[in-house]
Amino acid sequence: MTRFIVAFVSALAVLAWVYVAGYASGRDSEKSKARDAEVVSLREAFEQGKAVGTVRDVVVTEYVDRDRVIYKTGKTITKEVLVYVTPAADASCTLTRGFVRLHDGAAANVLPGPAEPADAEPAGVALSAAAETITDNYTTCHGIRNQLIGLQAWQRKVKAALEGKSHE
Repeated sequence: MTRFIVAFVSALAVLAWVYVAGYASGRDSEKSKARDAEVVSLREAFEQGKAVGTVRDVVVTEYVDRDRVIYKTGKTITKEVLVYVTPAADASCTLTRGFVRLHDGAAANVLPGPAEPADAEPAGVALSAAAETITDNYTTCHGIRNQLIGLQAWQRKVKAALEGKSHE
């Protein structure tokens, strides 16, 4: 009977050892799977980050170059104002206070208020000065438009990169 008890206890010990070894092995296997999944996730995030960085570099380069052209062209046009709006044209054209109020209101996106009799009087602003101001306003408008187009392109390309698609 003692042999039976010893054999039984030995068998239980072996079964316990097998169970513990299997449990530990399974736990290590799950940890390994989780680590592998984390590595894959980090690798994908890194690749997406590289793709987004590349998109950013391409879009910034493309639209910064366009911005330079826009502002350079605007400066060139401003320099040419006196060629197109001569001193004789300045002398012959009187800009009124109403024109100046309306222009400034439009630039600020604010209705200038009701017209007044004083709006018919000369504003003391030369036609060439108004042309320079309007040219600068349009240059700024084109620059902001270019920035918006650049941001939209960047957003589309980032979305495509994150979805794993080639855009263009």
